[in-house]
Amino acid sequence: MPLHPDRWIETRPEGLYIRPADLFIDPHRPVPRAAVSHGHADHARPGHGTVWATPATIAIMQTRLGETAIGKPVPLPFGQTIELGEVRLRLEPAGHVLGSAQIVLEHAGARVVYSGDYKRAPDPTTETFTPVACDVFITEATFGLPVFRHPPAAQEIEKLLASQRTFPERCHVIGAYALGKAQRLLGELRAMGYDRPIHLHGALLPLCRLYERFGIRLGPVRAATVGEKGKPRADLAGEIVLAPPSAIADRWARRLPDPLPGMASGWMQVRQRAKQRGVELPLVISDHADWDDLLATAEEVQAEEVWITHGREEALAHALEVRGIRARALSLIGFDEEGQ
Repeated sequence: MPLHPDRWIETRPEGLYIRPADLFIDPHRPVPRAAVSHGHADHARPGHGTVWATPATIAIMQTRLGETAIGKPVPLPFGQTIELGEVRLRLEPAGHVLGSAQIVLEHAGARVVYSGDYKRAPDPTTETFTPVACDVFITEATFGLPVFRHPPAAQEIEKLLASQRTFPERCHVIGAYALGKAQRLLGELRAMGYDRPIHLHGALLPLCRLYERFGIRLGPVRAATVGEKGKPRADLAGEIVLAPPSAIADRWARRLPDPLPGMASGWMQVRQRAKQRGVELPLVISDHADWDDLLATAEEVQAEEVWITHGREEALAHALEVRGIRARALSLIGFDEEGQ
């Protein structure tokens, strides 16, 4: 008989611990050995000893946290299996951001898949999610409520382009997280045939350059620097500027010509969130699975149990139980909204 995973996986203050591998997954405190699913700051933290992750995730961590943030980085390409103690481990694409991985664990006749953050929607800037059959599926539930059903990204990009045509005198400044969302917006715009230069806040440039190094073509981009002696950049009228969400309402954005603030996030489906942020152009573009995809994925991987790490645990657990899939919350802490 297989050994049930709750006999060899436990939650600790540092995070999810795999006992027979002496390994933590996405720990939020420094640990000697960690497997990291992707480069967002709530999953990839500095100070660990040995870190197993995809080559792109390691590069992202070193870009964001510094070359010495990881004691011993061990790049692990997708699909390559290694043995850590009594556990076989491999990484499969999660579709969240470049290099994001599901962590597949096999031990004592059972297979567990830790999804990390994931999405099922197409994205020209990251690898496509790969379903892996398993006994236990560990999932997020960021958008784990029936209200969250995300439209196709092309539909939202067309909203941006239509606004640009309607207000050719205004600079469209769109809030986008530096890892994943900014690059996806660039990729989706290019897929819609938009070939003009797109201007970027300086905070977005390093990771865009990293994506390019990994073969992701983002088209012509320019730095959205201020004009001479701090004057507004008149040449940015009618152009698209991408910036961190915190920048679209501060003094930096006021240097742009008649800025029209937008925001790309799954949370833009909630009108009150858009209003609170002063967003005129909400774009519902998410890098997470929505309600339908959370349910469909749990059924597709044929898991007997689903463990929920963070998000709207109760609603998702109830919906899965109705479908005959045992579900429970792990109540891990330390995860936030970056990249949603």
